[in-house]
Formats: sequence, C-alpha cells, structure tokens
Amino acid sequence: MRIATWNVNSITARLPRLLAWLESSGTDVLCLQEAKVAEAQFPVEQLRELGYESAVHATGRWNGVAVLSRVGLEDVVKGLPGDPGYDGSVEPRAVAATCGPVRVWSVYVPNGREVDHPHYAYKLQWLEALKASVAGDAAGARPFAVLGDYNIAPTDDDVHDRAAFEGSTHVTPAERAALASLRETGLSDVVPRPLKYEHPFTYWDYRQLCFPKNRGMRIDLVYGNEPFAKAVTDSYVDREERKGKGASDHAPVVVDLDV
Repeated sequence: MRIATWNVNSITARLPRLLAWLESSGTDVLCLQEAKVAEAQFPVEQLRELGYESAVHATGRWNGVAVLSRVGLEDVVKGLPGDPGYDGSVEPRAVAATCGPVRVWSVYVPNGREVDHPHYAYKLQWLEALKASVAGDAAGARPFAVLGDYNIAPTDDDVHDRAAFEGSTHVTPAERAALASLRETGLSDVVPRPLKYEHPFTYWDYRQLCFPKNRGMRIDLVYGNEPFAKAVTDSYVDREERKGKGASDHAPVVVDLDV
C-alpha cells in the first residue's frame, strides 16, 4: 500500500500535474493540503475517473485539506474536535478517513506568521487540539498516521541554515515541544530517505533560486503509530515533482506499507 502527503498549493493551479502524478506514482491514498478551493469546486469527478474517492474539508481561500483514496473511504471526520479557531472562525485544516486497513488524518498546521503574532499562539493551541483528537487512534492497534504540512522543522538538520531562521517561526522551542508532545501519544516520525543531497527537504521557497540551491526545509511530515511504523518498507520525497513549470513549492512525501 502506498500513502503520500502533498501540499499542492492550489489544486486548481496544480490539477494537471496532480492527475498525472496519481496515474504514474501508484499512490493508493493521498493526503492533500492547501487546496485553496471551495468543496463545491473540488475536482471530485476528475479524481473519480482515476478511481479515487475524495473526502474534502475546504471553504476556498488559503486553506483546505483532503484525503483521496482508491482503497475505500469511510468514517470521515472534518475538522478537529475542540479546534480553537482563529479571529472568530474555524479554518478547514484537518480531515480524517479510514482507507482500507489504515486510518489517516490530513492536516495543514497553521503557519504562525511571527513569534509575537496572535497566529503563533493559535498555532500552538491548534496543535494541542490535534493531540487530543488523535490520541485514541495513536494508541490503537490499527495502523494510523497523521500526515501533512506541519509548518515546523523538527530539528536543526531539517532546515538548510538554522541561522537564517533565528527569531522566526517553524523552528522555535515551543513549536518543537508541541511536536514532541504529539509524539507522546504513540506516534513516531517516519523520516523519508533523501533521493538527492544528504537531507530530505520537502519545501523550497519560490524565491531566490531556493530549489536549485537546495535551500529547503523538512516541514511535511508523516507521524505514524507503532503498527503503522512497523509496516513501513520505504519512504522518500518525490523531489522530481518540485521541478518544472507550475510546480508546488512542496514535494510529495511517499510511504510504502506492507499491510
């Protein structure tokens, strides 16, 4: 079974690439983030033609998440119980589904913007709500994973230059402590192998030739429980999908399971 996560940075802009990638990659379940489209405009029919069912939680604008599956799609949950919301509204940042033998959450963790910004406090509160929402499945006997764009680099090795992020979000002790707390529910970091260079970055800014210079970050993560982690046979970042015209600024993270 092949599971992947990908921040597509607008499914409308990336649809031809997404459909081609699904056809060529052999992916059974794909967790998507940053759909940037309302549910009514999500390309359900085009995906169904390829054999994928869609569980979508999106309202347009900047967020939106989905789970695509060709191995079944059941027990869909949209949003986190206890989501703290931001600026008076609850954003579409999480959706869960059972796909064959595996249950997954697709998550798009708030960016945080700046350390002294209210969005940063919201980010930490949201991660607490995520922990509470997944704790039961994380401790269970069924393979389970939380996949998505966490907007946090777990270690200094997960950024191209730690000094470049001094005083910024994504690398602060509080954010990394929130990740550690999430792992305490029974989850572990399924770190992909690099297909090029020494470290498997998953995101490269569009600006300043960051991708050609490999000035990236590993912020797209797969956190699996023990049954999930034990079933992993391979994991890698599909760096090729970051290349070329019309690419997302994130690359897919692919995990193969023997389940």
